[in-house]
Amino acid sequence: MKKQIDISEYNDIIIDMEPIEVFKALSNESRLQILQWLKEPDRHFAPHEGIDMNTIGVCVSQITDKLKMTQSTASQYLTILLRAGLIKAERIGKYTYYKRDEEAIGKLADFLKTEI
Repeated sequence: MKKQIDISEYNDIIIDMEPIEVFKALSNESRLQILQWLKEPDRHFAPHEGIDMNTIGVCVSQITDKLKMTQSTASQYLTILLRAGLIKAERIGKYTYYKRDEEAIGKLADFLKTEI
């Protein structure tokens, strides 16, 4: 007899984050690295234009430089993480800043811990 999994407690994460998209996003080493860097931005990046990286995020150009990839590839990776619901973006002037969505990551961790 199959065990029924009650995901009602996690409905908001399932609605906001498609599980397959989340796992696809996490299946790339560079995208995982981005998430790790964004967890402690002060440790991995220099401040950009006086922006508080912990509150606002890290500039796309800084992530691109650290990845040692083209802006196009870095932007594609960030878009995948954004669509998966793992990061948030904020545009200030001509720059876009990215930070982790800690609430969504926490809900995903809880879901994995209790249901899978």
